[in-house]
Amino acid sequence: MRTNVTFSSHDIPLSGVLYLPDDYDGGTLAGVVVAHPAGGVKEQTAGRYAEELSKKGFATLTFDAARQGESGGEPRYLEDPFQRAEDIRSAITFLSTRSFVDEQRVGILGVCAGGSYVSYTAQTDRRMRAVATVSAVDPAGELLQDPEVRDFLLNQAGVLRNLEGKGEGAFLTHVNPGTQAEAQAYPERSMFRESYDYYVDGIGAHPNSIGWGLLQFDVLAHFRPFEHQDWIAPRPLLMIVGTESDTRHFSDDAVAQVGPTAELFEIEGASHMDLYYKDEFVAPAIEKLTEFFTTNLT
Repeated sequence: MRTNVTFSSHDIPLSGVLYLPDDYDGGTLAGVVVAHPAGGVKEQTAGRYAEELSKKGFATLTFDAARQGESGGEPRYLEDPFQRAEDIRSAITFLSTRSFVDEQRVGILGVCAGGSYVSYTAQTDRRMRAVATVSAVDPAGELLQDPEVRDFLLNQAGVLRNLEGKGEGAFLTHVNPGTQAEAQAYPERSMFRESYDYYVDGIGAHPNSIGWGLLQFDVLAHFRPFEHQDWIAPRPLLMIVGTESDTRHFSDDAVAQVGPTAELFEIEGASHMDLYYKDEFVAPAIEKLTEFFTTNLT
């Protein structure tokens, strides 16, 4: 059972979808907010996970981030990790204050960059009683790890801001491969190669999504989503990864930082993008998430 909803984040209207179990009988439910990947929208993998978890008995909410999808805000498609954190807090507030949700039993799930956004937000927002991620990625760590690349992108950011200041338009950088040839320059089964297959030329293609979004690298460079990951404890943390994922090191490191209240759950044979939509990999992820949230939101 799904309902379109709207709520605000720093005065920006956000468009969301609320899912309730089909057999909902009017009782009080545990809730889970699901945050989408960078450049994604609620109709893609976040919606898949939200709907599947609702079938397991949870009230779930997914939404388009500010400036993306059907949500408001300018400039369009901007991927701002700090605004994303406020969006997540606002989503938690909205779901926690529904009459059919127990505000003491609300958890959070983030996919890809959404995994870093929910980790960052949960470190200081204690309303999130259980924290989970799927294929979590630190976008700054992924894109700015090479010093030469970082210097180029930061220098470019200043040039683009000056051009914008001269009235020559808004300039934001798009990092998703734009063509199949660009995608094939990346290794097979890598996140960037498969992101083209999903977002541009595959099942995830959606008119409201450009995949990986538009970035201001001088802002992104300050984002350290896992720096205080241990602050999530003693609340439970679950990070799900594929054994063939080229981004799994982010989850490996984040779980190790937290210690015994955190769990790394591996899905054999899955790449980063496989966990977005392939049934044979999403199904075990949903089962693990159901177990995790059922155990920790009681």
